[in-house]
Amino acid sequence: MKEPVTSHKVCEETFHLLPEKAIFWVEKELLILADLHLGKAGHFRKSGIPVSDLVHSKDMLNLNRLIKKVQPAHVIFLGDLFHSEHNQSWPAFKHWLQSMAPLTFTLVLGNHDVLPSQEYRLANLNVVEKLSIPPFEFTHIPESTSAYNIAGHIHPAIRLTGKGRQSLKVPCFHFDQVRALVPAFGSFTGTAQLQVKAADQVFVVAEQEVIRIN
Repeated sequence: MKEPVTSHKVCEETFHLLPEKAIFWVEKELLILADLHLGKAGHFRKSGIPVSDLVHSKDMLNLNRLIKKVQPAHVIFLGDLFHSEHNQSWPAFKHWLQSMAPLTFTLVLGNHDVLPSQEYRLANLNVVEKLSIPPFEFTHIPESTSAYNIAGHIHPAIRLTGKGRQSLKVPCFHFDQVRALVPAFGSFTGTAQLQVKAADQVFVVAEQEVIRIN
């Protein structure tokens, strides 16, 4: 990666924290992201709420650009890749995934990944409940594991305050002694404000930068 990046050491491994809200594990050349929630717009439309699929097109464009930028050996999705039952967004994603071969992907199943198992049977997609790559254990929902846990699901964010009582909630990467939380990659997702402890390490994503705040 030629441009300046925000790096963070975890268990003596080097993570590049990317403004696209993803992690590049340098030593393994792995791209790690969570919570795309593809198909969520279609799910809302079925409920009578008009939401355009353009939100997902933007996310896929960002993912394409990110893959070209970091040139990973493999990509890990930390769950909630697809939001709900089958809709038109899933065939489009399958076509994109197949077009990316020989690049391979692993999906760590999330609570929203409820499609029939045959839908995930693609040559360059591996699907697991959890993934162990020492010294880390990758899950969707944060767990207590014997290895350092890296998870999604929470859509972590913190609130920044400024002068004049101004405040802004922004997504973040959150690291504590036993776990890392990865922000949601998808743009059509909410966030959950974290309670940060003094020993935690937090990096916010703001204005296309990743900035450590404690």
